[in-house]
Amino acid sequence: MTNLTRRFQETFNTSEVPRKFFAPGRINLIGEHTDYNGGHVFPASISLGTYALGRKRTDNKFRFYSLNFSENGIIECTLDELSFQQKHAWANYPKGMIQYIVDQGYVLDSGADILFYGNIPNGAGLSSSASIELATGVLLEGLFHLEIDRIEMIQIGQKVENKYIGVNSGIMDQFAIGMGKKDNAILLDCQTLNYQYAPVALQDHIIIIINTNKQRTLAGSKYNERFAECKEALAELQKNLPIQSLGELSPEQFEDAKHAITNKILQKRARHAVYENARALQAFEELHKGDLTAFGALMNESHRSLQNDYEVTGLELDTIVHAAWKQEGVIGARMTGAGFGGCAIAIIHQDFVDNFKQNVNQIYQNIIGYDATFYLASIADGAKEIMEGEIL
Repeated sequence: MTNLTRRFQETFNTSEVPRKFFAPGRINLIGEHTDYNGGHVFPASISLGTYALGRKRTDNKFRFYSLNFSENGIIECTLDELSFQQKHAWANYPKGMIQYIVDQGYVLDSGADILFYGNIPNGAGLSSSASIELATGVLLEGLFHLEIDRIEMIQIGQKVENKYIGVNSGIMDQFAIGMGKKDNAILLDCQTLNYQYAPVALQDHIIIIINTNKQRTLAGSKYNERFAECKEALAELQKNLPIQSLGELSPEQFEDAKHAITNKILQKRARHAVYENARALQAFEELHKGDLTAFGALMNESHRSLQNDYEVTGLELDTIVHAAWKQEGVIGARMTGAGFGGCAIAIIHQDFVDNFKQNVNQIYQNIIGYDATFYLASIADGAKEIMEGEIL
C-alpha cells in the first residue's frame, strides 16, 4: 500500500496522503447465466480486486489514472461533462458511477484525483468492471461524506453496466462485490434481491482459479445473444404460464411446459436457466450441511449444462475443466463468469495443488498452444475503505 501511495503522489504531483479503498473481484461458485433470468446465483467475493486511492480537488475536475492501463495516461473529465466517450476506455466505468450517483441526488461539491490498481487479470471473467464500479462507489461515499445504501450502490453499478456501457448483465457481479463476506458465499434471488450467506468450510480443500488467458469482452460477445434467446423462450412459455421469469420454474414444471418452446435451441437455453437455478438452491443446502462432495458434483453438472445446453464454454474452458475432472484430489470444477474464455474454478485438496497445476497446464498447452495461469484466492469481504495498518 505504501508503494501505491507513492505512485499516487507521483502521478498527481502532491504530497497529500490519499484515502484508500478496495473492491474485490468475484467468482460464482454455481448459478451461471441465471441472474438475468430471475433465478438464483451463488457467488463469493475474492481476495483479488481493485484498489482506488483518492483525494478531493478544489475544482470540479476528475482525473483518473490506472496503473494497469498506464499507456492511457491521466484521463480527465468534469462534473459537467460525464457522458460516455469511447476514447476514455476503462475510465468510462468510474465516470458512469459518478454520473449516476449525481443523478440519484447525491451532492459532489468538487472533483477528485483517483488512482486505480487492479490485481484481477483483465478480461478474465472475475468481474474487473464491477470491481472498478464498486471501488469508485465506496471512494465517492468516503471522500464526499455520502451515505449511500449499499443495495442502492450495487444497483447504480448495474445501471452503469446496462445503460452507460451497454451490456445486458444481471446484478450478480455488483452484489457479490458490494455485499461479500469473508469465508461465505451469497445465495441471491435476482428477482427479489433477497439473500442469505452460506459458510464455505473448505476444510483441507482450496479454491483454485484457472485463467484460460483467452480474453473475453462481454459487450462484443454472444452474451447479449443469450439474453435475447432466453427472453424469447420466456415469451413462448408465457402463452401458457403466468410467469415473469424462467427462474420461477422448477425443473418438473419446465419439463411439463417445454413443448411450448418450438425452437429446440431456445428450449436448450431455457432448460439450462431452469436447471441451473435448481442447482444453485441445492448447492446452498449442501454447503450448509458441509457436504463438499455433493457440492462438487453440482459444479460438474453445471459445467456440462453450460457446455451442452447454453453453449458458452468453448474449447479453452472445456479443455481446462475436463482436464481438472481427471486430477487427483479434485471434487468439482466448472467455468465461472459469462464464458467465451475467462476462468474456470476447481475445488481441490491442498495436498494435490502442485500436481494439479502441472498436469492441467500440460494438457492445456498441448491442445491450445499456450499456458493457463493459476491463482489461489480466498473468499474475502466486500467493497470497503482500507484503514491504516489493515492488511488485505
